[in-house]
Amino acid sequence: MQYELVEVRYEGDYATITLNHPQRRNALSLKMMEELTAAFNEVGESPVLGVILAANGPAFSAGHDFADMVGQDLVAMRRLLQVCTHLMNTIQAIPQPVLARVHAIATAAGCQLVATCDLAVASTEAKFATPGGKGGWFCTTPMVAVSRNIGRKRALEMLLTGEPIDAQTAYEWGLVNRVVPPECLVEEAQRLLEAATRGSFISKGLGKQAFYAQIDLPQPQAYAYALEVMAASSQLPDAQEGMRAFLEKRPPRFQRPGERSE
Repeated sequence: MQYELVEVRYEGDYATITLNHPQRRNALSLKMMEELTAAFNEVGESPVLGVILAANGPAFSAGHDFADMVGQDLVAMRRLLQVCTHLMNTIQAIPQPVLARVHAIATAAGCQLVATCDLAVASTEAKFATPGGKGGWFCTTPMVAVSRNIGRKRALEMLLTGEPIDAQTAYEWGLVNRVVPPECLVEEAQRLLEAATRGSFISKGLGKQAFYAQIDLPQPQAYAYALEVMAASSQLPDAQEGMRAFLEKRPPRFQRPGERSE
């Protein structure tokens, strides 16, 4: 697929999807969200082990593009927000770990994008905000992702005040995994993604899917679900190989993405 507002680059075992509409501060227009969804589906079906989500320009993402929204009726707005929700769900549905590499401010749906990714590394220059609390349109859908990353009181502080938080606060609150100087951002993001993609690709993909399926279930249901997933996945060739390799004191030989077991 040809992209106009995003770039997709493959390098070795990894792919980088880059928001590339800096003149609009990488606002999540309908076209941008459709291209992002297509890009994540593309890399999700590829043999890469992990994905970085990055951005070009002075902002990581300024959130929804109001130019798409002013004067739209309820049907059009519902469709646009459904496209956004589909994008967020796609990020969590693909088997590869997705890491947001945040170099600058991420607001509203842009902050939602960071919160949706499996991992996030931020520059000390990054900021995060859900500014609807200061305006006339509350950040209700960004709230879903943000409130699943940080505690209730902190989420409500962001949502009600609309004030930005700096990268260190985002780290302390659990919105990002690491905060590093700008010159270290690319290296640290790659290091964390490589650590997160060690081991069995198929096992990790199932584990990611299971994480999102169980995280909001009551504990008894979560254990019942996780038990069945873990029991079933024990029969996979990679699971058996990992066990045998441990007992035989040798490195395991896991299947690569796209490979078939003998």
